[in-house]
Amino acid sequence: MRGGSGGRDIDVAVVGAGLAGLRCALGVHRAGLSCAVLEASDAVGGRVRTDLVSGFRLDRGFQVFLTAYPEARAVLDYGALRLRPFAPGALVRRKGSFERLGDPFRRPRDLWSTLRARVATTGDKLRVLRLRHRLRGRSPGEILSAPQTTALAALEREGFSRGMIDGFFRPLFGGVFLDRSLGTSSRMLDLVFAMFARGDAALPEEGMGAIPAQLASLLPPRIVRLGARVTEVAPDGVALADGSRVAARRVVVATDAAAAARLLGEPPPRPGRGVSCMYFDAPAPPLDEPLLVLDGDGTGPVNELAVPSVVAPSCAPEGRALVVASVPGPAGPDLEARVRDQLGGWFGGAVLAWRHLRTYEIPDALPDQAPASLEPPSRTRRRPDGIHVCGDYLETGSMEGALASGRRAAEAVAAELSP
Repeated sequence: MRGGSGGRDIDVAVVGAGLAGLRCALGVHRAGLSCAVLEASDAVGGRVRTDLVSGFRLDRGFQVFLTAYPEARAVLDYGALRLRPFAPGALVRRKGSFERLGDPFRRPRDLWSTLRARVATTGDKLRVLRLRHRLRGRSPGEILSAPQTTALAALEREGFSRGMIDGFFRPLFGGVFLDRSLGTSSRMLDLVFAMFARGDAALPEEGMGAIPAQLASLLPPRIVRLGARVTEVAPDGVALADGSRVAARRVVVATDAAAAARLLGEPPPRPGRGVSCMYFDAPAPPLDEPLLVLDGDGTGPVNELAVPSVVAPSCAPEGRALVVASVPGPAGPDLEARVRDQLGGWFGGAVLAWRHLRTYEIPDALPDQAPASLEPPSRTRRRPDGIHVCGDYLETGSMEGALASGRRAAEAVAAELSP
């Protein structure tokens, strides 16, 4: 094994301490190679960060963790994360009232409310069961290599009614993919649907930032260097903003797509999908169950709402509730007023007493995932100059995609450096 980064050459320099970079570093370390992870910001995680604000844990952009993802299962200790699940299904706001669509296979008591829900016809409910049965028997690799179209075209091909598509699938998967047009690849629709069917949507008790923190804790001390902004990359090392240089036998660029393009002198990527997330401190939760609330009408800015403190009570101080509203796209100057107006129609005048904590505007929360962008499904790569590149935008736009891409890059580098 070669030496660490304290002035001596190392085996691998990883640029970026998001999930892909941390997973790559872990693979490199477990292969017996020396490594340095160089991160420009003040903490690990990339887009998966949690801030502590007035005693509340705010994830930088509302996210859920899908426990069925195989890459995540292979590398993370779920028990240590203390995952708290959402209830299966969702509460859909449609034409002035709430309707509950559940998963009776996983929670039988939801059968009656699901059968009564008007957002879905009887045929829609049977089609959901058929789709669920078909996808549960397929591996992620099989799903991601299947012929593809758009998510909307796939749902129409399945025969779902317009009411079911607009009232349920559009807000649910529009929130997952940040694309209410459902122009995302049908492969992603099938993959996420299968993961919802096989496992939980959950929150770590300490917030989503606990996931990268756990990965970083699996690495030896001093491998991750925070505040280390890389300004240039080359096949034999990287230059930092402070004028220093880290020499390495291999370099892996594990930043987001735009930063990678700048460092590598490549054309800028297609714009990603943006989101604005608004957090409120409420005297009491608007829901008493850990449910995701979907806007089935599509008339307001809020696409989905959750109460993280009902899912994971440690997200809020005792006696308070944390509410998050997710709005696809950029935040406008009057966003808070429009959000309060919409949510006041849902929950009444109590919304006026909610205290605004913070709004996160994330322009590139997810990469473009139109059908053409997922062909081939895995695009983690080695450039002709020997620099490796990984990130969720080269696999699937998800935490699972980031972990898979980082693992693949580590395996490729380890194979090259093996005796």
